Amino acid sequence: MSGEVVRGRREFAALLGEFRRAVVLVPLGEDEAPLVGDYGGVRWIYAFSDETALARFALARAEGSREWPYRRVLGARLLDAAAPATGVPCGVALDVGSEGDGALFPPVPGIVPDGAAVAVGSQQGEQLR
Repeated sequence: MSGEVVRGRREFAALLGEFRRAVVLVPLGEDEAPLVGDYGGVRWIYAFSDETALARFALARAEGSREWPYRRVLGARLLDAAAPATGVPCGVALDVGSEGDGALFPPVPGIVPDGAAVAVGSQQGEQLR
């Protein structure tokens, strides 16, 4: 394995650890459930590091003038409880709409509980690569 790959894995592991310990903002839909999007066979729970990042998301959706209710949730709770509770492959998209500052935490082993993880090599797992 090249040094660049090892370095990239270490950086992602550090980012994942920070996310798991962080309190993030999760916007709510009309039904008070977390706002999600579906892409590539995966459901993504939207989460934001702060109100500024959430505002960028709202503006990118041309919905900056409406009120955006949200809950404060620990990142670990999103990965360990909320994502598995959806019943479909589900990960977390952090700071969507923030150029270069976002991160994806896909539903793979080591990120979500094994029972909710998509096996690498499955159809969804291939799409996540």
